[in-house]
Amino acid sequence: MKILVTGGAGYIGSHTVKELVKLGHQVLVYDNLSNGHKEAVNKKAKLVVGDLADSEKLNKAFKSFKPDAVVHFAAFIEVPESVSNPGKYYFNNVCFSVNLLETMVKNNVKYIIFSSSAAVYGEPKKIPIKETDPTIPVNPYGESKLMFEHILRDYDIAYGIKSVSLRYFNAAGDSSDGEIGQDPKHLSHIIPIVIEAAMGKRKSFTIFGSDYATPDGTCVRDYIHVEDLASAHVLALKYLIKNKKTDVFNLGKGFGNSNKEIVDAVKKASDIDFKVEYGTRRAGDPARLIADSSKAKRILKWKPKYDKIDRIVETTWKWHKNHPDGYEKNVE
Repeated sequence: MKILVTGGAGYIGSHTVKELVKLGHQVLVYDNLSNGHKEAVNKKAKLVVGDLADSEKLNKAFKSFKPDAVVHFAAFIEVPESVSNPGKYYFNNVCFSVNLLETMVKNNVKYIIFSSSAAVYGEPKKIPIKETDPTIPVNPYGESKLMFEHILRDYDIAYGIKSVSLRYFNAAGDSSDGEIGQDPKHLSHIIPIVIEAAMGKRKSFTIFGSDYATPDGTCVRDYIHVEDLASAHVLALKYLIKNKKTDVFNLGKGFGNSNKEIVDAVKKASDIDFKVEYGTRRAGDPARLIADSSKAKRILKWKPKYDKIDRIVETTWKWHKNHPDGYEKNVE
C-alpha cells in the first residue's frame, strides 16, 4: 500500500515509517521538521517538507503520491507549553489537522490512523484505564487530542472516512539497532532526561514526590517501547483496511514502573551512579497511570515485545551514548 505519514520525521513517526518500509509499503513522509529530522526518515521513504497549515502543498502531495491511507503523527506534545500557549496547540493539533481531513476528502482517501494520547483521560477514577472510561482532559494538549477524535467520528458520518485512534501511554526507548531515536533537544520523556544526568549533562535528576501510595512512594507509569508502538500502528492499519470500522485502542504494557525503578535501570545500563534528588509533588501528577490494553491485544493481535524496563532503558542508553547531540553529530 501507499501510506502518507504526517510527522514521520519525528520520534514515534520515524520508527513507524521504518516498520512500514520493512513490510514493503510505499511511504511518503509529510513533515515541517519543527521537531523532526530528515536524517530520521528511512532512506526508502520519500520526504516532503511541508506544514499542515499549507493546504495547497498538502493537496499537491496527495495528488502526486495518491496514498491509500494516512498515519497522522504531526502534533505538538508538550503539556506545560499547551497550558501557557493553548492557541499553538488548538491551531496545529486541531485546526490544521482538519486541513488534513479536508485534503483526504478531496482526494477520496478513506483511512486514517491517529496518534492520540492517554492524556484524553485526565485524572483517572480507576486503574487500569479502559477505552470506555470517562475522557476528561486536564490540559489543552489532552483536549486537542480528544477534540480531533470527535472530529474523526464526524468525518466518518459525513464522508465515510474510517479511523483508528491509538491512545498510548508513556512512549519510551529507541530503535534496537541504534539507527534512530529521540532528539536530545526535544526531550519530554523521563528516561532520556534521567540519562542526561548519567551523562553529566545535568547536575542531578529530581524525582517529584516520594510519598505517593505506591510500593516505593514514587509515581508509577506504563512505559511502552517505541518499536511496540510502531507495530501497533501497522496492525491498526491492517485492521482498519479489513474491517472498515472507526475504533479506539489503548496501548500500554498493562503494568507500570516507578520513577525510582527508572533511575535504577538507568544506573544499571550506564554503570554510573549519578546524583538523585527528591522534590515536592507536581500539581496534577496521579500516583499511577496504567493502561488496560486487552482490547488491542485481543482485536489487533498486538503483543508488546519489550516487557522489561531494563530492556527499554538499554535501547535509550545506546542511542544517547552514541548520539549525544542527536542527529547533529553521531559518535560511532
